[in-house]
Amino acid sequence: VQLQASGGGLVQPGGFLRMSCAASGSIFSINVVGWFRQAPGKEREFVAAISRSGGSTYYSDSAKGRFTISRDNAKNTVYLQMASLKPEDTAVYYCARHSGGNYYYANNYGYWGRGTQVTVSS
Repeated sequence: VQLQASGGGLVQPGGFLRMSCAASGSIFSINVVGWFRQAPGKEREFVAAISRSGGSTYYSDSAKGRFTISRDNAKNTVYLQMASLKPEDTAVYYCARHSGGNYYYANNYGYWGRGTQVTVSS
C-alpha cells in the first residue's frame, strides 16, 4: 500500500492547513503512519505519528500543541492539521509507513510517497 501526501500550499504566519495522506489501498492493516518534513539543506525530520487505532499519537516538540494527527481507516486516509503556522514550518511534508523501531527516525519508515510543499510566508 502506497501513501501519498497532499494539501500543502502557501499560508501566512499564524495560519492553518489540513493535509491528507491517502493510501492506495486499505490502511487498516498499517500499524503506525508517520508525517515527516524536510526543509532545503536539512535532514528529514519527524513531525507526528499515529497508531493503527488512532488511540496513540506521537509528536515532535515543535509540533506539540499546534499540530494534530488523525486517521480515518474507513477512508484510508491519515490527516495532519497544522495551526499557528510559523515560517520555520516551511518544508516538504511526507507521510510513510512505519516498519519497526523508534517512531521518530525516518530510517524506520518505508513506502515514502511524493511530498507536498508547505510554505509559510507573509
